[in-house]
Amino acid sequence: MTDGEHDMPSKKRLMVAGLTMALMAALGACGGGNGSGNGSGPDDDPRGDHTVSEDSGNGQYDEGGDDLATAPETATVTGLRDAVRHVPRKTTKATRPHMVRKCTSTKGSRKCKSVRSGTETYTRVVRQERWCVSLDDVDGDTSRDAVWYQVTRTTYTEAAAADRLGPMKFTPEATGCDR
Repeated sequence: MTDGEHDMPSKKRLMVAGLTMALMAALGACGGGNGSGNGSGPDDDPRGDHTVSEDSGNGQYDEGGDDLATAPETATVTGLRDAVRHVPRKTTKATRPHMVRKCTSTKGSRKCKSVRSGTETYTRVVRQERWCVSLDDVDGDTSRDAVWYQVTRTTYTEAAAADRLGPMKFTPEATGCDR
């Protein structure tokens, strides 16, 4: 066999391994849980049953005896669609030092270090892209009007297509929608 024939299978293996790792990372970011559901129900907790109570002294949450726990997930909200808002990503050009690797060889040893060699221009993200939906009568409370929620792009698209003051139900990613 020639050298090219030996390289091809290893290149394919590396490509498949890289794609597999990327897929595993993407799926891990989306899911979690124990694989029995979508990770949003009480039966999907791998630790079993537990209750969540807020300790009013320090604002931390206690989940069934854990020393330090996080806040509970945002609950599903219902209401009447008021408005939608798309906040586009905002970028700017910036410069940073351009670093190059410089190596020196001496008798039996080689030392490398990064040294500055001019500057380079890059695109810096000033504000992340957000999709927001405003609801009236949030969870049936008629006094809670015009409450903004950050949502996924899919939820935003559904809300934009829905009638104004039509009923909506979704799980927000965050509250508020700063410009």
